[in-house]
Amino acid sequence: MSSAVAFVHEQLTQKKNFPAFKAGDNITVNYRIIEGNKERIQSFKGDVIKKQGTGSTATFTVRKISDGIGVERVFPYASPNIESIVVNKVGQVHRAKLYYQRKRSGKSARIREKRMAVAAAADKA
Repeated sequence: MSSAVAFVHEQLTQKKNFPAFKAGDNITVNYRIIEGNKERIQSFKGDVIKKQGTGSTATFTVRKISDGIGVERVFPYASPNIESIVVNKVGQVHRAKLYYQRKRSGKSARIREKRMAVAAAADKA
């Protein structure tokens, strides 16, 4: 019975194709904000601190430093207000939850960028 409910729920909810990202990545979330009768898109650029949950209740937390103050925002994956997600940098971290970033500021808060191999054929062409 529960599989039938899950199937109907899956059919009714629209799937968004977001790029694959993980904790440590630097992303920009373009979020639709409704103020009164006006609607605009606001960008929130920062590092992914954590991803949690599965299915329609899955969320991810993005942290940025704004005027020297750490700001974290939790976004649900299933939110219809998320316009798009852009992956800026792929970070190299050894943990799934980066709570230690909350205590850090300045250079110690940097996340090392993962270096990608460049195809040799692309260089010659």
